Order: sequence, then C-alpha cells, then structure tokens
Amino acid sequence: MMNRLNLLTTSALVACVFASSGAACAQEAREFNIPPGSLRDALNSYAGQSDQQIFFSADLVAGLRSQGLRGRYAPADALDSLLRGSGLAWSETRPGVIVLRRGAGMAAGEDSAIELDEVVVTGTLIRSSGDLASPVVMLDRDALDRRGFGTVAETLTSLPQNYAGSATPMVQATLSDAAASNTVFATGVNLRGLGAGSTLTLVNGRRLAGTGSRAEFADVSALPSAAVERVDVLLDGASALYGADAVAGVVNVIMRRSFDGHESRVRVSAAQGGAEEVQASHLAGRSWSTGSAYLSYEYQTANGLSSFDRAYTRDGDLRPFGGTDHRAFYSAPGNIVAFDAATSSYVTQFAIRPNAGGTAQGPADFAAGTTNLQTTLQGIDLLPSVERHSVYGSLRQSLGERLELTADLRYSLRTNEIATAGAGGIFSVSNANPWFVSPTGSASHTIAYSFARELGPARSHARSESLGFTIGARYDLSADWSLEGYVAQASERADYGLTNRVNSRYLNEALGNLPDDPTTPYRAAVDGYFNLFGAGTANSRAVLDFIGSGSAGGQERSRSTSANLMAQGPIWRLPGGDLMLAVGAQVREETFDTGGYTFLSAASPFLYSSPTRERSVSAAFAEVRAPLIGPDNARPGLRSLVLSLAGRVEDYDEFGTTTNPKFGLVWSPFEGLGVRTSWGTSFRAGSLPQRFDQTGVSTAFLARENGTTALTLLLTGGNADLKPETSETFTLGFDYRGKGEGRPSLSLNYFETRFSDRIARPVNENLYGALTDPNLRPFVTFVSPATSAGDLALVESYSGLPGFSGLYPTSTYGAVVDSRWVNTGAVQVSGLDLSASYEWDTGAGLLVFDTSASWILDYETRPTPTAPVRQVAGLIGYPVKLRARSGVTWSRGPLRLGVHWSHVDDYKDFAGQTINAWDTLDAQFNWSVNRAPFAGLTLQFGVQNLLDEDPPFYDAPLGFGFDAGQASLIGRVISLQLIQRW
Repeated sequence: MMNRLNLLTTSALVACVFASSGAACAQEAREFNIPPGSLRDALNSYAGQSDQQIFFSADLVAGLRSQGLRGRYAPADALDSLLRGSGLAWSETRPGVIVLRRGAGMAAGEDSAIELDEVVVTGTLIRSSGDLASPVVMLDRDALDRRGFGTVAETLTSLPQNYAGSATPMVQATLSDAAASNTVFATGVNLRGLGAGSTLTLVNGRRLAGTGSRAEFADVSALPSAAVERVDVLLDGASALYGADAVAGVVNVIMRRSFDGHESRVRVSAAQGGAEEVQASHLAGRSWSTGSAYLSYEYQTANGLSSFDRAYTRDGDLRPFGGTDHRAFYSAPGNIVAFDAATSSYVTQFAIRPNAGGTAQGPADFAAGTTNLQTTLQGIDLLPSVERHSVYGSLRQSLGERLELTADLRYSLRTNEIATAGAGGIFSVSNANPWFVSPTGSASHTIAYSFARELGPARSHARSESLGFTIGARYDLSADWSLEGYVAQASERADYGLTNRVNSRYLNEALGNLPDDPTTPYRAAVDGYFNLFGAGTANSRAVLDFIGSGSAGGQERSRSTSANLMAQGPIWRLPGGDLMLAVGAQVREETFDTGGYTFLSAASPFLYSSPTRERSVSAAFAEVRAPLIGPDNARPGLRSLVLSLAGRVEDYDEFGTTTNPKFGLVWSPFEGLGVRTSWGTSFRAGSLPQRFDQTGVSTAFLARENGTTALTLLLTGGNADLKPETSETFTLGFDYRGKGEGRPSLSLNYFETRFSDRIARPVNENLYGALTDPNLRPFVTFVSPATSAGDLALVESYSGLPGFSGLYPTSTYGAVVDSRWVNTGAVQVSGLDLSASYEWDTGAGLLVFDTSASWILDYETRPTPTAPVRQVAGLIGYPVKLRARSGVTWSRGPLRLGVHWSHVDDYKDFAGQTINAWDTLDAQFNWSVNRAPFAGLTLQFGVQNLLDEDPPFYDAPLGFGFDAGQASLIGRVISLQLIQRW
C-alpha cells in the first residue's frame, strides 16, 4: 500500500532504499544533463543523476524555474548552481539525504530545515528510508526512458524476472497462451512464470480491475506511460501487506505526484514488414503554494504483423528450418477422407486435383493415396493492430497545516483488430449437390476442406475500456502520527468478437444437405450450391457471403471497489531508533459478469449470459518496524539491525478467513553493506470467473501415442469448489553500495516460493501433448462414439454448450479432455537475482557499466496432487534457467549513448530438442538541447535488436517456427522520440 508524504515530494527514488550509504555531496565530479524548466523537475533530475535522496515541500518550490545544468560538476556545486537565485538553501541530515529549506531573507518562521528521515517505498506500509528486507527493483522516469521502449508495459515485459509466456498480445495472437484468457490483448506481469494472476499490480498502491475473459490480471498497457514517475517491482510474496494475489510479487506503478509546466512527447517506430507504431502524449500541470494539479493524455496507434511477413510463420511447413510439416488435410482443394473407427481418426483416401477449369469433374481429377496439405493458420496476424487513448489526472490540495486532500482519475480505451484462424472442417456432401463427383461411384463423400482461400482468415476485434478513480485524505494527528484514508474504484469492460466465420447450419443448406430455409434470403437453386470439389476459387460471392456470415461475440465487466483507513507513527523510542507502527483496515468488493452470443451452427444466434458474481472482503492489517541497532548504539560489525513484522487477516464471504504473516530482518555490519532476509505466506483466491464461469467446449486435433490424430472435445469453464492457492516465500540477500571512485554497487538475492493448491489448468500447459503425457491422464477420457452408444451419448451431452461445433459429426470424436480450472499439486521455484553497476570517469565522459540477471535454480511442479514431481526449469512453457541484461552507457554534457546486450538461455521443448539461446543488442542515443529556440528538447534515437537476430527456431505444434514466450519475431525496431519540456 503506497503511503503519501505530507506536503513533501521526493525526487529520485532510484535506489532510495539502498543508497543511504552514499555521501550526498561527495566531491567526485559527475556529468549532469538537466534541461531548463521548473525547479521541481530540475531537482528531480539532479537527484536521479547524483543518486541521492532530496526532500522538499511542494510549496517551497512552487512557481520557481531553473535554467538547467549541463557539464561536469561536483554534486555540491551542481546543487548550488541549480538553487542560485531561488532563495533556497540545503543541508545534509545524514549521508545521502538532502533537505531543502528557505534561505536567509525569506519569510520569518520559515527558516528551519525540514526534518525527514522517511521515504515511501513499495514493500512496507511504514514511511521509512531504511533498507527493506525484501528485494525491490526500482525504475524511475529516466531509467524507463533509457530502456528505449514505447510503453511501461513493454519495459516490464523485458525484465529478466518476468516470463512473457502468458498475458501478452503476441502469445495471445499466436495462440500459444496457456491461460487463454487474454481476449483483449492486454499486457500483464508474470513474475517467475507463476502466472499473471499471481502478480499483484497496483497504481499508487491501489488495485486495478481485472482484464480479459476471467479478470484475473491487471492490464499495465492501459496506463499513459508519460505520466508514470517510476515503477517498483517487489520480488517477494506480500499478502501480509497487500492482501490477495501478491503471491509471486507486486508491481506498483507510481504516477507523477505533481508537475509544473508542459511536456510533449512524440515517438515513431517501425520494423521490417509491419508493426509500425506512433505514440503522442502531452502533460500539463501547475503547482501552487497549497497544492498542485496536472492532466496527461496519451495516444498510440500500431499496425499488425502478418504471418506472411516471416518465412518461419508463413505456411506451417517447418522442414526447411529443421522442423516438421505441420500442415493439415484441411485444404482447398480438399481431400476425400474416411473415418477409421479402429483408431478414431480420419484417413485420406483421395486428394482432389481440379482440372484447368478449377473444379474436379471426373474420376481423373482425384489422386488416390495422396493428400493436399495446407496450414490451418494461413494468413493470420501475429500482432494485432492497436489504437489506444489514455488519460490520467491528479489533484492535491492542503487545507490548513494538517489536512491534505488528494484525487486521481485514469481512463483508457483500446481497440484491437487482428486476422485469426480461418474456418475449416470435415463435411459430408452427396449427389444432391450438382457439383458432386466421385472417383469411386459413391453417392456421397466426406471431405476435409479449408475456407481460408475463399473467405480469408476470420476477423477478430476487441475493445477494452477501463476507468478508475481514487479520493483520499491525510490528517496529521500530531507531529509524529498521521491518519490516512481513501476510497477507490476501478472498472474494466471488455468487448470482443469474431466475424467472417462459417455457419455450419448455412453451409449444410448450401451443400444441399438441408432444404432451403425460407427465413433466409439464400436459395441454392438461384444463388448456387457450395462446391467442395474446387481449388478454392470455384464459389460465387453470394454463396460465400451466406456461409461466411457466422460470428460470435462476448462482453465481460469487472469492478473493484475498496475503502482503506490506516494510522501510523512511533510507539516508543528504542536504543536504535523509533519503534514504528502502521495499523489499518480495508473493505473491498469485486464483481464480474459476462454474456455473449454465437452464430456458428444455427439459423439464429445463440445467446448466453451468466449472473453477476460478487465477492466481499474485509481485512485488518498491521506492520511494526523495530530498529534494534542504530546510530546511537552502533558498534563494530553492527552498524544497524532492523526487525520488521507484518500481518494481515482477510475474511471472504465465500470461503472464510485467511491469515498471512511476514517477517523481515536487515543487518548492516558497516556502511554500504546491508544483509537482509524475509519469510512470509501469501494466498490467492480463485477469480470469480475461475470459480463460476459457464462450462463450454471447443475442438482440437491432438496426437495419440500411436501417431494417429484424434478429434478431441475440450471442456472449459469454472470450478465452484476451487480452494485458494497458498504459498510460502523466503528471500536472503545483500546489497552493497560503495563510495568514492566508481561508486560500485552489487545486489544478490536468493528466492524460494512454495505453492500449495495452485489454481491452474494443467492440460493447457501441454495441450498438444494432452493425449500422450501420462501426467495428464486424469484429465483425459478416450471415447469411441462410432462403436459405443455410451460414448456417443457422452459426446452428444455436450452439444448444447457454447462453442460446440457442428463442423464434425459427433460419432468421430476420439477423446474428451477436461481443461477446466482445478487445484493442482505443489509447485516450488527457487533462484538468484543479480544486479550490479560501476562508474568510470574516462576524462572524455562518464562510463556506467550495469548488469541484471535472473537465474532459476529449481522449478518443480505437479499437475495433480498424486502425480510425480516434474522439473520444468528450462522447458517450453516455463521460464528459462537464465535471463540477463548487461551494457554500458557513455555520457558527456548533453549527449548519452548506451548499448545493452540481452540474453535468453537455451531450453528444451517437450520432445527434448534444444531451443537455442537468443542474444540481442539494443542501442540508444540521447541528445538534450540547451540553446534557444529548442531549449528543453530531448531527442532519443533507439534501435532494439540492432543486429536483427531472428528468434531461435522452435518446431511449434501450430506451425510457427518460434516461441513467443521467450523471443520476439519483430526483429530490428528503429524508434525516434522527441521530448519537449517548457
């Protein structure tokens, strides 16, 4: 929960937890690049570039301007230069902590320094500048810009600790998202690969509404990136602090607290073959003596990327790349097939080979024992087109010396368009159809056919609208104690649909299998019959428009409303400092409802809806921070020792009460080194859709152990009996921040998370191996409805559910697979996180070397409580064992150039084949102009994947030759961004 500093603003929260060992005014000269503008923004930039903490009240700098600063200065001289003429002075309350005050000649009674030893950070409820027991990655505004991405969402996706194999637009578009819920192409954060629903995402410490078809994760791409001040990523379970869902960690997006003046941004980027993108934003704000307000608007538009634009995604035949041919017998021209009851699969008898007229007209136009092949995903988009509007506004006003009111509003509207899989299936046709022809003299045939060439891919559209607001207040009860409360509401609406789909009822009418329906305008005798014996160009537009009028759509709405009240302050004085307490309560209500229609297998749309589901949660929480050793009782080897304890009790109206504690300890043996450890428990209740979603079905062709392919019925839906998943987390690490030349820093963190009753769909983690994976056997029922009346009745019992396809006879299914939500067995993940940096003054500029890495030591999972343990680290669908990012940045005056190398370790597919490592280079050039008429202008030129490295080859079952979870097929992306501040 993000607490606010009363009448104070802090700039440069970069490493604010760990930087206290650095001397704020150490005299080593540094490069400064601070554009003209408001004094507040100049001080923000100064603090970030000097790696210090600097505190001042908002009214202290209200209306003051700065001429900026360029060049090489000692930090003290740089600060003196920025404050020259402002009437302000500074002092250092302790090494690394600077406080501003009014200088001589200012108003009487206002010449005392602001005493503040507290910094608000994610990972604690208590305002404190002390080191945290849990590891936190902090990305400030400058660090976000240096990454070179257009949005905060893309930056978070690239973090080594994040696994992008779910809840991203690319994995959704390529149909490789095991969660299969991201219907609006949102972007979530999936720390450690434990699922996007296990990472809690906050904005200013407040919850977002869930997105997608199950509302189980928050969409970080809905936020206007230009209004973001920083992002904190807490790499530790934190349900004791934040409640449910903080299992793998917490992402807290901190928006700018205030802003003076204007800032405009324009960014354009492009890659080979598509994915062109334009972003534009404007931020306008004003501060006054008792408050501030600002408003930010951001617009984004991006083109999609077609599978035709990359050779390894073009046609499903991956043999030229060392893979296999994933094309299927659904093609145009089609194939005559027959159902083999012994294997419950279809086999090809004849390939249709139309003559020069474009259609088969006799037995000579068939090839026995051969097969026409075609990819079922021909021409789909691998990235959707995007249009997004985002707005964020903030207002802050003090009433007297003790009360401050705050409010913020955020709104986003995003639309997506994408070409997705076209229709195909197996159809019966008889000599009642005038186009019918048989190579054997039969009166009917079963034909496998694809409509992709005639109808093209299906068209998918999505619209995501989110709205959130917070109203809060803080009252200073005394000089030390404060009371803070807020009311927040967030809502998300998702609308999505498919068009250009085949309506199987209309198709059977056009084939002559059903009489003309008088309620439709189509007449087979007049408009023509559908020809299954052509080359994909034999049917008229009238026939195609009729059969291709199928569609489907849905809507989901989620809402989260909460009220929070918390008091904090010191209880008593310990030898090492004040014993701090934060205590509070929260109530929260969540709702979700869904509805939609399908128009794919009947003469009229099938409408469905679910009742509104609600959940009420009440909570009480507390945190204590006890400095056992501090400046007053320090001794050799015990510079400081801080104990923290936190606990939270939450009561759900569905399943009862859960209690989660957290323990932390931080020890500093000498200045610059901190050793920390934490232990705690966390939990996540199943989302409302995961518990109550309506059961539905879909179809897939899955491989059997004998090499044949079975038509499979997949069951989807919720599970009202789901129990909450629980976890136990442990971390141990150290942080070193050196002083003097080089200012070296090093952080190392060991983490371990153990899940119980994890909520998942085990089948989806290896869907295409569901019939062959022995661990998934409890979810599979093999059937033979052609020979068993009981099996036929079982398949037909699902025919009334949403999603049941009329394209396949019910007697031809070979398996029923249950992919609904269940509580699975245990999961254990452990590993190491590393970050380090070093500065080198070359005389010709400042070089900064930095590196960050995440190394998975162990990742064990059980798909069921009785299944054997599986080691999945470095396996397709899970995080690789090592991800790293390292580089160097050179800066001198207004110029900055950075080059970074990103590494994704090699890993295995389910067949045991190695997927090679992926290494890419990114480069960025910055130039800040400090001369009229362009003062305040910054130019950023970036290149991602500088050497245009293709993703490593993966022989994916869908016929795409790459893994969207670990690599991008976009290739080299060139971007140019202009930032103007005034």
